[in-house]
Amino acid sequence: MRIAMWSGPRNLSTAMMYAFGNRADFHVVDEPFYGPYLRMTGLPHPMAGEIMASRPESAETVQAQLLGPIPEGKPHAYHKHMCQHMIDGVPRDFMAHCVNVFLLRHPARVAASFSRGYENPTAADIGFAAQAELYDYVLSLGLTPYVIDSADIRRDPAGKLRALCEAIGLDFDPAMLTWPAGGHAQDGAWAPHWYGSVHRSTGFAGPEGDLPELSGAAADLAEEALPHYEKMRARILI
Repeated sequence: MRIAMWSGPRNLSTAMMYAFGNRADFHVVDEPFYGPYLRMTGLPHPMAGEIMASRPESAETVQAQLLGPIPEGKPHAYHKHMCQHMIDGVPRDFMAHCVNVFLLRHPARVAASFSRGYENPTAADIGFAAQAELYDYVLSLGLTPYVIDSADIRRDPAGKLRALCEAIGLDFDPAMLTWPAGGHAQDGAWAPHWYGSVHRSTGFAGPEGDLPELSGAAADLAEEALPHYEKMRARILI
């Protein structure tokens, strides 16, 4: 099984990668299209030079790697993807060979968190419209997309991860609920900028509080993303 997990930034995506990465039967891949995306867009992301140097592959080569033999002879692979990386010119053929899961987080939380690490983000940077479009693309392939919400997972990690595994035909492994502090060997080069809190963690954080109160550009960003989030939230799996 190859799981393609589709999310935007600041969305429990790294913790989910660590959960699957702590299973003995999974190889994990951290944002495989990030290097090609930066070369194709020229965006001045934090650590852009280091990221492109660490990910020199073309988008076509990345796709071939995702469909190739799974490293270390493991039976399953987990691909952590950012929806906003799937711009024109990035191939999608591999999606037909994956179980595609869409990870949500309320856009107010995403806007508040992402704005602290990236100056003047746009709607394209946080990927909500791209996520909804990719969901529709999976449907067009005749496949079943699965939708989960980070808030639900944080409220009940064991129950929600068990339900996800059951839905996609995978045995649940309690090893998914904890992981060693300090990061994962497959972390991308951008980890020093973005992964500080999850590197200090050994499991999923508890439920979040009230939605943040936003103003100005952050509030506008969340408002623009909200219809896409609500569309996806209506299709929640568990």
